[in-house]
Amino acid sequence: MLLLVFVVILSGCSANYYNEPITANSTGFWDHYILYNFSQFILWLSQLANGSYGWGIIIFTIIIRIFLLPLNYYQTKTMRKQTALQPQIQELQKKYPGKDMESRQLLSQEQQKLYKDAGVNPFASLLPMLIQLPVMFALYQAIFKTTQLRTGTFLWMELGKPDPYFVMAILAALFTFLSTYINNLTQPVQNSMNKIMMFVMPVIIFIPALSFASAITLYWVVTNAFQVVQTLFFQNPFKYRREQREKEEAKKAKEKAIRKAKKKAYKKRK
Repeated sequence: MLLLVFVVILSGCSANYYNEPITANSTGFWDHYILYNFSQFILWLSQLANGSYGWGIIIFTIIIRIFLLPLNYYQTKTMRKQTALQPQIQELQKKYPGKDMESRQLLSQEQQKLYKDAGVNPFASLLPMLIQLPVMFALYQAIFKTTQLRTGTFLWMELGKPDPYFVMAILAALFTFLSTYINNLTQPVQNSMNKIMMFVMPVIIFIPALSFASAITLYWVVTNAFQVVQTLFFQNPFKYRREQREKEEAKKAKEKAIRKAKKKAYKKRK
């Protein structure tokens, strides 16, 4: 949802607004301290990459993602705890099935108590995105306010203009899909909302990416590719699925053994 808000904001922005170059003499906290330093840092990274502004943006994106790793790790741990609490949440929902205000309040209070006792912050999953939004917005402005970035080229693209062949838009949508798909594999229950978002999010990314500056879509491609690798490393959905199958098989074997023992005991009583 936050990403959708960001896309809407950028879609409504005019590139002409950002054509005034950003310099060391720019005034205002945002321009002078944020945008100028963003701009200079990316230019410095570009110099390290043999003057390639595209590689400068890629390295900048990777640095941002590495910076967010501890927060993402905390997010992953929180999501695992939330997943473990799902059976108890479902029991509470059965306990308070009413749609009236009183039932909803009681359900909310019980859920909050459950989260507190388990040490779970249900809003932790929003933190990485809340940090990334201003970074993406600052990058968007820095591109149009830095002549070298706005007119710089990378591969077949002019960074300040949309990809003429839509390759970045397609890759951004593809990696968004892969990121969402792999994340869904780590969920014990595949609810309909997760499945819908798996297909909706790539479309939300793809359509505006067709008209966004290539530098922005390049950022999206790298950050979502990083997210795929991060999810595989932190959550390992294939290992998780295997463990879930083993638990399910062990549970069935235990239930079968109990039934067999009961049947045997019943025969002995006869």
